[in-house]
Amino acid sequence: MFSAIHRSAATRSLRVVGARAFSQPSPQPPQPPQTTTLTNLPSLDFSTEREQPTGAKSSKDSLSSGEVRRRRLGRLAAVVLAAGLGLQVLNLGREWDPEELKAKKLTLETAPATRWDRTKERFTDIFDYFNKPAWTELLPPQPPPPHAKPYTLLISIDDLLVTSTWDRQHGWRTAKRPGVDYFLAYISQFYEVVIFTTQNFYTAAPILDKLDRYNFFIAHRLYREATRSINGKIVKDLSYLNRPLNTVILLDTDADHASTHPENAIIIPKWNGDPNDKGLIAMIPFLESIGIYRPQDVRPILSAYSGKDIPLEYAKKEAEAKAAHIEKWTKAHPQGSAVSGFSSFLGLGSSPSTQSKIPLTYLEQKRQEAQQHYAMEVKYIRDNKDYLEGLLKKDQEMMAKEVPSTLLDALGHLTGEPPKQKPSEGQQPQGEEEPKP
Repeated sequence: MFSAIHRSAATRSLRVVGARAFSQPSPQPPQPPQTTTLTNLPSLDFSTEREQPTGAKSSKDSLSSGEVRRRRLGRLAAVVLAAGLGLQVLNLGREWDPEELKAKKLTLETAPATRWDRTKERFTDIFDYFNKPAWTELLPPQPPPPHAKPYTLLISIDDLLVTSTWDRQHGWRTAKRPGVDYFLAYISQFYEVVIFTTQNFYTAAPILDKLDRYNFFIAHRLYREATRSINGKIVKDLSYLNRPLNTVILLDTDADHASTHPENAIIIPKWNGDPNDKGLIAMIPFLESIGIYRPQDVRPILSAYSGKDIPLEYAKKEAEAKAAHIEKWTKAHPQGSAVSGFSSFLGLGSSPSTQSKIPLTYLEQKRQEAQQHYAMEVKYIRDNKDYLEGLLKKDQEMMAKEVPSTLLDALGHLTGEPPKQKPSEGQQPQGEEEPKP
C-alpha cells in the first residue's frame, strides 16, 4: 500500500517537471547592451500631452458672493477714477480767468492761448509748487505818494556788501565792504532799498541788523524762501515782487540770479575782501543819476550799459555833459568868457569869481541837496543814539515776551490762545500769594 502511494507521488512530480520544462521558452542568444541616448534621459520639459479633465470645478466658477461684490466695486472704482482723470484733464484746458492770470503774473496776450498749452501750463504748475517763492507777492503795497520812493533797488549780500571767511583759529568771520554804510544811507534817499539774498533768515538777519541797526535805510528783507529754483539754480524772479518792472533794479554778483529778468539787472564783480576796494562807492553816481532824472523805464538804460564798466562809462558821460554845459554857458555869456580867456593868457588862470558865475548843472544841484540830507540824517542818529537804543531795547523786549517759553505755550499759540504774560521784575506771579511775615 505504501509503495502504491509512493509511486503515485513520484508520477505527479514527474508530470509537474515535464509541464514546467515544456512551458519555459526556448533559450535565445544574448542581446547586446542598450546604449543610453538623449531620448532615454529624464527631461525637465513639461509634457505636451493634454491632460484629461478630471471633472472638478475651477475656483473661478465657485466665488463667494462677497468676493463677487468686491470685484464689482473694484471695477466701478477704476471706471470712476478714469472718468475723474479725464474730466480733470479737460478742466486743465479751460479758459483763463482774471484771478488766475493775476496770480500767475500773466495777461491774455502773454498767457498760453491753445487748449493744449493751457493744459500743459497748469499741469506743470502742479509739480512746480515747491520751486516757487513762498508768496505770490513778496513785497507789500507801496505807501501813497509822496511817501513812496519812485524806484526799487534790490541788493544782494554775499560778496557784494560783505564777505565771509573761515579759518581754524577764528572760525567764520564776516567782513564789511568799504563804504557800505555810506552806500546804504545815501542811496536810500532815491530808492526803496530791499535786501534780496539767497541766504536763510537765521544767517542773514544778524548781518542786516548790524548794517542797519535802527531800520532807517533798508525798507524790506527777502531771504531764501523768496527765490525760485529753475533747472537746479537759484533764481530771483522779479515778477513776484509786486512792483512795476520798469522801476526795479537788481544789483547782484551772480548772473544766474537774474536769469528771468536780465534786463533789470546790474552784475558787478565780486568783492574778495580787498580793504582798499571802491567798487561799491563807484556805483553811486550812476544809481544816483537815475533817481534824480527819473526815467520812465530803467531797463533801456541798463541794457545800454550791459557788459560795460558802468562807473567808468558813466563818468565819461557825466564829464561830457559837464563840458557841454560850460560851453553853452560861455556862449551865452561872452563877457565872462572873455575875462576868463584874458586871465588864462596872462598865466593867471580863470579867476574864482568867473568860476563861481558858471551855474551848477541840474545833476550837481540835486546831488548837493542829497549830500546835505545825508549829513542831516547822520547827525540825527549821532545826537539821538541813546534814545534810539532805548527804543530798540523795548522792541526787543516785546518780541521776547511774545516768544513762547514752554511747549504748552507754543501749542497754545498755534491754536490761537492769547500768550500768557510773563511777570516782570518785582511782580508776583498769578496764582501765588505773597509770603506773610
